Amino acid sequence: MDQKGYRRESFQSATSDEDMLEIAGASMDFSMADDDPPLDRELGGFSSYNGGGMNGTSTMMDFLEEPLPGVGTYEDFNTIDWVREKSRDRDRHREITNRSKESTWALLHSVSDAFSGWLLMLLIGLLAGSLAGLIDISAHWMTDLKEGVCLAGFWFNHEHCCWKSNTTFTDRDKCPEWKSWSQLILGHGEGAFAYILNYFMYVIWALMFSLLAVLLVKGFAPYACGSGIPEIKTILSGFIIRGYLGKWTLVIKTITLVLAVSSGLSLGKEGPLVHVACCCGNILCHLFTKYRKNEAKRREVLSAAAAAGVSVAFGAPIGGVLFSLEEVSYYFPLKTLWRSFFAALVAAFTLRSINPFGNSRLVLFYVEFHMPWHLLELVPFILLGIFGGLWGAFFIRSNIAWCRRRKTTRLGKYPVLEVFVVTAITAVLAFPNEYTRMSTSELISELFNDCGILDSSKLCEYVNDFNSTKGDDLPDRAAGPGVYTAMWQLALALVMKVFITIFTFGMKVPSGLFIPSMAVGAITGRLLGVAVEQLAFYHHDWAIFSGWCSQGADCITPGLYAMVGAAACLGGVTRMTVSLVVIMFELTGGLEYIVPLMAAAMTSKWVADAIGREGIYDAHIRLNGYPFLEAKEEFSHKTRAMDVMRPRKNDPPLTVITQDSMTVEDVETIITKTTYSGYPVVVSRASQRLVGFVLRRDLIISIENARKKQDGIVSTSVICFTDYCPPLPPSSPSVLKLRSILDLSPFTVTDETPMEIVVDIFRKLGLRQCLVTHNGKLLGIITKKDVLKHIAQMANQDPNSILFN
Repeated sequence: MDQKGYRRESFQSATSDEDMLEIAGASMDFSMADDDPPLDRELGGFSSYNGGGMNGTSTMMDFLEEPLPGVGTYEDFNTIDWVREKSRDRDRHREITNRSKESTWALLHSVSDAFSGWLLMLLIGLLAGSLAGLIDISAHWMTDLKEGVCLAGFWFNHEHCCWKSNTTFTDRDKCPEWKSWSQLILGHGEGAFAYILNYFMYVIWALMFSLLAVLLVKGFAPYACGSGIPEIKTILSGFIIRGYLGKWTLVIKTITLVLAVSSGLSLGKEGPLVHVACCCGNILCHLFTKYRKNEAKRREVLSAAAAAGVSVAFGAPIGGVLFSLEEVSYYFPLKTLWRSFFAALVAAFTLRSINPFGNSRLVLFYVEFHMPWHLLELVPFILLGIFGGLWGAFFIRSNIAWCRRRKTTRLGKYPVLEVFVVTAITAVLAFPNEYTRMSTSELISELFNDCGILDSSKLCEYVNDFNSTKGDDLPDRAAGPGVYTAMWQLALALVMKVFITIFTFGMKVPSGLFIPSMAVGAITGRLLGVAVEQLAFYHHDWAIFSGWCSQGADCITPGLYAMVGAAACLGGVTRMTVSLVVIMFELTGGLEYIVPLMAAAMTSKWVADAIGREGIYDAHIRLNGYPFLEAKEEFSHKTRAMDVMRPRKNDPPLTVITQDSMTVEDVETIITKTTYSGYPVVVSRASQRLVGFVLRRDLIISIENARKKQDGIVSTSVICFTDYCPPLPPSSPSVLKLRSILDLSPFTVTDETPMEIVVDIFRKLGLRQCLVTHNGKLLGIITKKDVLKHIAQMANQDPNSILFN
């Protein structure tokens, strides 16, 4: 990745109040920083931080009596210090608690501070649910717009247009109020020319929608493309990506998500809805001081927002909470679990109130099954799990290879052309097949459907040679011509979905992976389900069927096979297990199908893990070089801290600052000649006894403000990081005391510490770096980037793929 281009792009899409990090009201607690170049950050970039004023002109004074804006905050594309952020929040909470005993006003402030988290969850749920409803309604209408328009009101989609029609149930899709484009332009809908005109209009609308989407993304919010889940996982682990969750990203992602889904591309809206919900959470955090000024607290809110996003995507509040816990969150305390549940509940309730599909359901493919499954059916369910694992591993490898080619060749320079070509190919191939022409959500709904008496779908055209039925439960029947036609069409749709999704995911439009993966699995499952059903019908006397599937019984449900296949393929791609089963259970409302879903999900994960350990989101994190330290993987190599720390043998000595013997000019020289993000402070260069650690950013801001605001600070002024500075001659310039920006308790390890312990420390405490000592003397430094590079090197991967601090 071109680091400069990436950085420049991020600043274009960010504004002052939409950043993941805002330069406001910073605390004076120190932040530990990486000993790494901060991605081409120039010294002059800090000239805007003027800070607060100074009072008094004594020879020796602590310059940082008042907090300076910018001190203690983070640069773009750097990692937060979890330990410092949690410490700041504890200090803030302790101060509010102590003050609450002094007055009624302080007590009310304490209560409002405690309640603010729940109020924020309420607002996130309301906003996320409302946006999800808007996206669902708009996408449904625009998808139908490709095929025709409603004369009763152009804003009605096909289904809503025909609600008031007097047509019979079997002809409910052919109401006179809905006109196809050929009927509207030519006056009739039959014949070759009418078919060609409808074909042409379908392709034209698809190209218009996708081109508008990619142009909006490219022009206004480059971060609005893709799924967003890999970046959200990285942000929740402590990484700063300014503007990624900002106002422009939210607005453009919402608009372009509707356009991308409506264009008919092989993508879904479920993954991007998580990004939309997290944008809502980040923007609403600015209303509450404790979340605006603390990056760790903000990430707790974003974890809850991710749960709300999945809740409205699938109508699964509990599944959303488990998805946030299992898949995206890095730090998930018990309090966040409760608040995530509340946010997901409010979001689902809001979407239910909007009722986007007019059927009181939160998703288009909600389904209910009533027939029990038999133990022997676990065999085809496990086969679906194996297929899901193989498909997941194949898709991840193919998609990552294509995305890497996009990043390293000229292809990446033409995102609009790529979207145009892929959309054109998709639309041309999709229109002739009714199962690819319809939206993917409608396709999944059709595949999940259990055939009833009134179903007119080709999938339900069985030979009806029975005399009576018990309610809606129909016996297994011989497949009619419509079923065989549907099987061929579904087989062709499967081939198309398998390959076109590889090239679609990762383009410069919002693109989710949940729905395409579920479609591949649902098609496979329906094909297998119909095959098993016909096998049982024609060979009910076989030993495997004789005990439980007698002639005339309804024992095989092809829709259930489709649902299990959808879960298997989604699990193979994302490696979700618990949250996946709960989401699918909430979709169907059937407790009795949990065992088939669990069997398929675990089988697909085992098979996919045997081929490649990474899920699609982790693979994209590694492809983009984000500093994400995976908590699930074990580090088993026998290396020590001295093998990873810097400086290495034959490297220049570690750059340090002494506690009370260096002048302002000396420190400025170090800052100018090096690009490190922080410096250890020692007693003296000879002793190398460690005192603390200071951030480069804090030094620059503090010195610059001292020169402007404090009298007597010149280049020869001594910088002192201790409480009591050594006596100086009366004629000496003022001493600049910077103890307030010094971290007096940096994490240290000895040079003999095993790296598996060091890696665990970085994972569980969220460190940015730790210092290495030997017999109490400072030897070197290990940063998070060093740890990631070492892990990559031990796994025979390119250590230079880690691009950011």
